[in-house]
Amino acid sequence: MPAKETIRAYYDAFNRQDMEAFFDLLHEDVIHDINQGGRQVGKDTFRDFMAHMNRSYRETLTDIVIMSNDDGTRGAAEFTVNGQYLATDEGLPEANGQTYVLPAGAFFEIRDGKVARISNTYNLNDWIAQVGA
Repeated sequence: MPAKETIRAYYDAFNRQDMEAFFDLLHEDVIHDINQGGRQVGKDTFRDFMAHMNRSYRETLTDIVIMSNDDGTRGAAEFTVNGQYLATDEGLPEANGQTYVLPAGAFFEIRDGKVARISNTYNLNDWIAQVGA
């Protein structure tokens, strides 16, 4: 599957909250670079990360634009995160159902039609300003 199709399927599964399809698109040794955070390795670690995120946040991505290199091994996406902050995340403002709209992006490495690396980026200070007020 070419990079654009893999990335599109990844975000489609995310938006449907179809976690089985979402995780099927990941390599077993997937590398996940967390925005302003650390690096996690492995599908099981990513699964734990997403379980935490899905408890704390409800998000849908819109305005998705996907780009890729010619050989289909790298890609990027720009999108808008439309979210609701459901449960307080450690070290962040208290959650009480606040909504937010945030521009974001991600960089991908694709191997064998699966996501081998994803690096997410967004402006954390913008998010804090939206939910912390």
